[in-house]
Amino acid sequence: MARYTGSVCRLCRRENLKLFLKGDRCYSDKCAFDRRGYPPGQHGQRRGRKSSDYGIQLREKQKVKRMYGLSEKQFRLFFKRADRQKGITGINLLMLLEYRLDNVIYRLGFVNSRAQGRQLVKHNHFLVNGRKVNIPSYMIKLGDVIEVREKSRNVQAIGDSLDAVVRRGVPQWLDLEKENSKGIVKALPVREDITMPIQEQLIVELYSK
Repeated sequence: MARYTGSVCRLCRRENLKLFLKGDRCYSDKCAFDRRGYPPGQHGQRRGRKSSDYGIQLREKQKVKRMYGLSEKQFRLFFKRADRQKGITGINLLMLLEYRLDNVIYRLGFVNSRAQGRQLVKHNHFLVNGRKVNIPSYMIKLGDVIEVREKSRNVQAIGDSLDAVVRRGVPQWLDLEKENSKGIVKALPVREDITMPIQEQLIVELYSK
């Protein structure tokens, strides 16, 4: 599977939005987006460029895809699954992305970014309901208990992230027991829980062409 290996700061600049892909660095004065808030490349500072409807829809899809760290194939599969469900397709899509285990441990503050979350999940650092789960796309459910394995509680990356969780905050649908390195899914997320500026209807329009 193709995997992006370049600078993730370029992705934020390309989407003209801070996507918080580098953890603590995004909150510091080293953030590349804060220093150079224009698209990367030779013509990044050109003004007055107009985007077509397709271009606007594409940029919205790319923004969400990059935010959650998915490939095009993975993202399209999530969209198809959301389209089959009852309800509004765009909201269904965002909720499915929020249910992913790598996203939930990021929301709980166990990791600094979703990319770090995927890596640590694959390396068997987390339990769900007492069972080892090493699949980042595992879909959490109401009442699930996510915790750091006892052998992994001394991992520096997890400890540093938990120390910084106050700055980022934990969503209301999750309950963090910091002292026990444990989180509980006390409710399922709703659209209002996603505070990033996302226009999911543009993604639906793009894939409906």
